[in-house]
Amino acid sequence: MSTRTTVVWVPDWPVVAAVRAADVPPHLPAAVQSGARLTAVSALARAQGVRRGMRRRQAQGVCPEVVLLPADDDRDARLFEPVAAATESVVAGVEVARPGLLLLPADGAARFHGTEEVLAERLVSAVAERTGHECQVGTADGLLAAILAARTDEVVPPGRSRELLAPRHVEEVATAAMQDDALRAVTDLVDLLRRLGLRTLGDLAALAAGDVHARFGSWGTWAWTLARGDDLRPPARRRPETDLEVATALDPPAHRVDVATFAGRRLAEELHALLTEQSLTCGRLRIAARTDAGEELTRTWRTDLGGLGGLSAARITDRVRWQLEGWLTAAAVERGGGRGGRAESEHDEGAEPVGLVALAITAEDVAAAGAEQGRLWGGPSGGDLRAHRALDRVQGLLGGDGVLTAALQGGRDVRDRVYLQPWGAQAAAPRPADRPWPGRLPEPAPATVPVRPAPVEVLDARGRPVSFDGRLVMTAPPARVRTPGTDRRPAAEHEVAGWAGPWPLAERWWAPDRAELRVHVQATLTDGRALLLAWRPDGWTCEAVYD
Repeated sequence: MSTRTTVVWVPDWPVVAAVRAADVPPHLPAAVQSGARLTAVSALARAQGVRRGMRRRQAQGVCPEVVLLPADDDRDARLFEPVAAATESVVAGVEVARPGLLLLPADGAARFHGTEEVLAERLVSAVAERTGHECQVGTADGLLAAILAARTDEVVPPGRSRELLAPRHVEEVATAAMQDDALRAVTDLVDLLRRLGLRTLGDLAALAAGDVHARFGSWGTWAWTLARGDDLRPPARRRPETDLEVATALDPPAHRVDVATFAGRRLAEELHALLTEQSLTCGRLRIAARTDAGEELTRTWRTDLGGLGGLSAARITDRVRWQLEGWLTAAAVERGGGRGGRAESEHDEGAEPVGLVALAITAEDVAAAGAEQGRLWGGPSGGDLRAHRALDRVQGLLGGDGVLTAALQGGRDVRDRVYLQPWGAQAAAPRPADRPWPGRLPEPAPATVPVRPAPVEVLDARGRPVSFDGRLVMTAPPARVRTPGTDRRPAAEHEVAGWAGPWPLAERWWAPDRAELRVHVQATLTDGRALLLAWRPDGWTCEAVYD
């Protein structure tokens, strides 16, 4: 998908922000350092030979008068807010990709101001007049082409972005990495591409999509998409509306769920009245509470598809009640209390009661009602909205944990990577998926994971069971998979067309009483199905089915 994107870029922003915060005279060369290396260099310092990535001593040897300032992400973001506000005086809503770089969809803004060239001139003027900073603006098809165009204050004609990118070095793709972890991954990818002889963006764009994904993974597909002048998604507009918050102090502290819920209902009605009066909708609800022990509790709930949902006071109250039940019950259990939402127990008189002394509800992702426009493809349909309404009604009848949704988390087994959370909740998974998990199964993930693994038999070409020895070496290649018969289905035997693996997995090897040894094998059958099989010392099971 290719979209016209406008980029507003303030060159060397970390240095600009650091110099302004430290009141460094403008005639002195400056650089920002993180650890022992420089992460950003001013234009004056570059003119004297200082380069990004240099060590501190090397930079001072090249330019003794260079002023070295510490890196501070919070400072960079705080001082960049006036630049974003100045840009929003020209275009309503922008996306802050990172401090120093703003994105906005060019099509609508250019039509409003006349041409893309006029839009660029007004953006530059607004930033200069309101903040005193000089910025550069570029417009092109796709994110990467727009960023490179901003470096030369260029407007690339529609359909010419791929031509602009083709001769550029493949290292240029790193400019589109917005986070530190993404930059590290892209740096590794660029190093691999160079060693394979792919030195320009045109070389990368000329490859087939399937080959790129198979060899370089998701980051390779990301770089290939940008090298072709396309985008994975259009810029997301920043909403200038502020969050709405209602709060109350609970005096005396609320030790029971019904008492706290009564206060929460009043807050829900107050928040709903504010949203209605200002004709606003919200994308998320953040519920926060403070206990008498000083513990801060926070949980975020997603609302009904932003502006398409009918967020009533009763629905807000339901979410507050579910959250209070979970907090007070969990706190009571930790302190040795009772059940049923009470913090004190009739059977344990020595348990210290748990009380809430403050409660607050915040409407986040606030936008004007009706501001969202349904898309022709890929947007929520009426059927989706009815399904959301039905799930909300079921959850209202059964409680917060009555409807669960699956999310991806870190783990090694297919079941370990599934995290169930209440419908509408936006809690982070307890095990982050982006951490390294040695021994986990390779991508892609299977499509269907049954509740219980189904027992199967894996046989070799001679009809003997396939197993593994003490060194986890397979006794023979799998040739057939036999499923036992049931009351509803007779036994069946299928030929194996191909297989991959094995991948051994030994967890808790240090605890013999709880150690579990498994060996996973992927097998493709002649009928077209692909299975994930697992061998244990007691036999084989079918763990999952691939699409």
